[in-house]
This record gives sequence, structure tokens and C-alpha cells, in this order.
Amino acid sequence: MFQSQKKVISNQYPTWKYLLLVLVTVLGTLYALPNLYGDDPAVQVSPAKSVQLTQQDEQQVQQALKSAGIQIKSAKFEQGKILIRLTNESDQLKAKSIIKQLLDRKAVVALNLAPATPEWLQAIGAKPMYLGLDLRGGVHFLMDVDMDAAIAKHYLRYVDDIKTSLREVRARYLKVVYENQQLEIVFKDKTNFEKGLKAIEQKYKADFIVQPQPDAQLPMVVLKLSKKAIKEAKTYALKQNITTLRNRINELGVAEPVIQQQGERRIVVELPGVQDTARAKEILGATATLEFRLVEEKGDPYRAEKTGYAPHGAKLYHFRDGRPILLKRDIIVSGDNVVNAQSGIDTRSGTPEVSVTLDSAGGRKMNETTKRNIGNRMAVVYIENHLIKVNKDGKEVKKRVTTKDVINAAVIRGQFSNRFQITGLDSPQEAQDLALLLRAGSLAAPMEIVEERTIGPSLGADNIRQGFMSVVVGFLLVLVIMAWRYKVFGMIANLALVLNLVLIVAILSLLQATLTMPGIAGIVLTVGMAVDANVLIFERIREEMRVGSIQQAIHAGYEKAFITIADANITTLLAAIVLFSFGTGPIKGFAVTLSIGIITSMFTAIVGTRAIVNWLYGNKPVEKLPI
Repeated sequence: MFQSQKKVISNQYPTWKYLLLVLVTVLGTLYALPNLYGDDPAVQVSPAKSVQLTQQDEQQVQQALKSAGIQIKSAKFEQGKILIRLTNESDQLKAKSIIKQLLDRKAVVALNLAPATPEWLQAIGAKPMYLGLDLRGGVHFLMDVDMDAAIAKHYLRYVDDIKTSLREVRARYLKVVYENQQLEIVFKDKTNFEKGLKAIEQKYKADFIVQPQPDAQLPMVVLKLSKKAIKEAKTYALKQNITTLRNRINELGVAEPVIQQQGERRIVVELPGVQDTARAKEILGATATLEFRLVEEKGDPYRAEKTGYAPHGAKLYHFRDGRPILLKRDIIVSGDNVVNAQSGIDTRSGTPEVSVTLDSAGGRKMNETTKRNIGNRMAVVYIENHLIKVNKDGKEVKKRVTTKDVINAAVIRGQFSNRFQITGLDSPQEAQDLALLLRAGSLAAPMEIVEERTIGPSLGADNIRQGFMSVVVGFLLVLVIMAWRYKVFGMIANLALVLNLVLIVAILSLLQATLTMPGIAGIVLTVGMAVDANVLIFERIREEMRVGSIQQAIHAGYEKAFITIADANITTLLAAIVLFSFGTGPIKGFAVTLSIGIITSMFTAIVGTRAIVNWLYGNKPVEKLPI
């Protein structure tokens, strides 16, 4: 009993706890510091695909900017990229134009805001937080993936493979078509039907539900994708579109983009710093790709256009000027086989061109085709999807239209494989866009922008100012009330509150989290909640002082209030975790700052204030506490 009483009266922390508190305070301050230095206007130069930038390019850029009278704050060449820091936004815009002209198609040049963090802080990995779209300005898109088109495309992938399988077993078929969301394979007679059905069941039963219809007017087999295959097709389309969008945004040179899945068919894209929404929409939503086909030289395209019937194995297409042309149905290679594409100018004709590099499979097919068809023509078909508005039953609805234009039909002069040029484009801009889309890959399914928001940089600056003011006003009010209500103990709580804010900022910076307006709301809420624990502790100490000694009151105040504080904070933390798990975008930002704030406030309110109180009043004869 005597030992227990002595323990209560001592109110002393072991030395390691004081050292821990000092260490946390020092580290928290160091990692929060980068946020005080702000950003420098900068130009970021990234290499175009399959191109490498060198130190010589950086020196060339610096020389060009100095010749133009632009003051460079600093220039850095790192990991194949060049970052030029400038003194103001006017110089930043001029520098971008000069560098773009200098490096031409060799690099992607983008405006950026580079953190002005000193090198000694960067050396220990201290970086500022990212600012979200609502604080920095930019564009937000919510894109809906056309899952019906994705499933249709999945069906069509099997058509050529099924035809090959039927030819291998010599099952003569009339047609293999995709209609009414299913594949229909029609045979000449029941003998061929039975041979074909056996081959189909052996090879495709895992992916399709096979429905034989031997008693139809012409015997046929209907194939419908299984639920598992449909789910896989949808998942693939969504993931492929996210990958393609990320590649396209990297080509645009946007710093710190956000691309994430929302639900089963939607994608959120946020592009901080981008204000040209028309250009962003054009690149993100474009579904342009290419097909290379041989020209059917034997048929008459004008006759096919007039009658509506093309020769067997051929299909009618049109040039951009409306001239008809017959192309063979078999595709040599498509945009999926392209690994690199660069726009340029054809030195012979002075017209725009795109230099294309194919993958190994595409290169082999092109090599075999050109070897067998020297003297024949090969056409380049440009395929693009558009959304148009049409009037249906008195209502305006959106309809997806696919255009297929032949942009070039040139004679094959010699054998080539994976490297060649495409000409016949209308403008240098079209050549650049086509090259970008081919490099980034085609979308697995068309997408529609269902929501669009633009936040200007001035509005972002206003949001930062207002958010900062809300934190400062809330913080100062709490400081004043705590100092007035609890005197010296109130000032101790205020010190803990300052440390709490520093730790929140430090952890957000370490995690490289993105701070948004809802995130600032979470910090403001945390400021209010952080003093709740100290209010509970101080009120408990006041009660205990009426019935016991000062040292006993301090000990009891912290010990007995702890369970109540823990219960209140843990329930709030659980709510924050649920918000983070099921919420999206702004809700996640709020949940992150709230969760971090709860953890840091418990540490500072219980461990931090207790350490200062123990240091000031522990194990000392105190007659009255200033509380």
C-alpha cells in the first residue's frame, strides 16, 4: 500500500519517454518544414518514348533560355529528365515555348510547380505535401466506359479464330457473325454442322455457353459468353483503359495526375494545372487507331458503291475526299501492334507523316505480307469513334458513330517489316495526335465524359487562403479559450496542440498524401477534437484536488480520463476508416487527415502534456496548481 502511494506521488517519466518526445518533435518539425518554402514556377522536360535526353540537351536548353534573356533560378538533369526552375510565371510560359521549339519532337515539355525545398531537407527525404485539384486548379473528369462495346469487341476477337478452327476440321460454314449479343455460326448442312459443333465444344466450351440449333432453317451453333468470361472482359476493359489513360497523360506531361477506378465502369481523372479542357478531352476520350489492309485490285469500287455489294473477301471503304476503294477483309496489323510512333515531315513531299515501329509479331506479319505483295497497294485505315446527338422520339440522345477513312493507299515498292512511314494526313497537329494515341495504345472500349469540372488557378489560390484562414482562426480561438479557462495547464495544452498540427503536416508530407479542401476540414475538426482530451484530463484533476493531494490529483486525472478519451477517439477513428474504405475522392481526403489527427492528438494530449506536467510539477512539493 505504501509503495502504491509513493508511485502515485512521484509523477515522473523515465528518461527514455522524454527522449522519445524530443525525437518525435524534432523529426516532425523537420518533415513539416518543406511546406513553408512554397513552389517555384518550372518547366519539366521529359523524353518522348524511345528517346533519351542527355546532359548536352540540358546545356543546350540553358543556353537557349539565356540567349532569350530569361533568368534561370536553377537547372537540374536527373533520371533522364530536365527540370528548369524560373523566377516568375511570365518567364515560365516563354521558356516552355522556347524549349518546345528547340527540342521539337524529342521531348514532352510541360509546365510544373517545383517545390522550393532546400537541398539539405531533400537529402533526408523531406518533401512537401501534394495539393489537390481544388487547391491547385486544373480539370476533373468522370468517365464512363461503354461495357456493351467492350463485350462486343471481346466477341469479335473470336471470329477469325473460330473460322480457322472450322477450316482445320473441314467443316464448311456459311458465315460466322456477331449479332444480338451472341456469335452465330451457320453451316451448309447437318454433316458440316456436326463436325463444326464437335470442334467448337472441344475448344471453346470453357469461355462460351454452346447452344446447338440443328433444326433451324440452316443448322447453326449459337455461342454466348459465360458469366465469368463477361466479368473478365469488363475487368480487362476497365484496367486497359486506365493504363491507356495513364500513358496518354504521361505523354501530355501532366505532373501528379490522379487516375483511379470508381465503381465497376467509371474512371476518375484529375489533371492538376491543366486549363485547356478541350485539348485534354480530345486526347483522353479519343479512340483513334489504325488498320493496315491490302487493296483488292480486281474489283471495281465504283460498281460496289453503286450496287452495295463488294466482291467475296473484300470490303468497301472511302478515302477522305469520298473516293471509294475496295480493301481485303483480312487485317495485316492494327494499332495494337504499334510500340512507337513519331510525327514529322516527309522530306520528299513536305507533308505531315508518322514514323511507325511495330512489335515483333506485327513486324513478322508485315514482313511476310510485303514480301508476297510487292507491286500491290496497301492501305492505311484511320478508325475513330465520335459521340453525336440525335433526336429520338422527341428526345435528344447521344449516339456513338464509328468512322473509317482510308488516309493512304501506297504501292509496296519493297519488303519491310517493323519500321515504315504513314503519309496522307491533313495537318501536322493530326500527325502529332495520331502519333501520341498510337504510342499510348488504343482504348479497350469507348468512353464518355459524364462529369467535367474546371477549377482555375486563382480559385485554387483562394481556396488555399480560405482553408489556411479557417485553420488559423479555429486554432487561435482554441488557444485563447484554453489559456483563459485553464491558465498554465491551458498553455501546456496549447503547446501540445501546436505539436499536433506539426505532426499532422509531417505525416501527410511523409506519406506524400494529397491535401484537398475536405482534408483541411479534417484538420480543422482535429484542432477542435485535440483539446477534448485535455479538457477531460484537467476537469478530472480539478475534481481529484478536492479530495486528495496535488500529486495524486495529477496522477488520477490522467489515469482515470484515459479510458474515456480512448473510447471517444477509437469510435471516431473507426468511422474515419469506414469513410476511407467506402468513400471516394474528397471523402477519402477528409478521412485521411481525420485519422492521422486522431492518432497524433492522442499522443500529444496524453503523452506530450503529461511529460510537461511531470517535468514542471512531478515529485515536487506543490501547494496549488494553476489550473
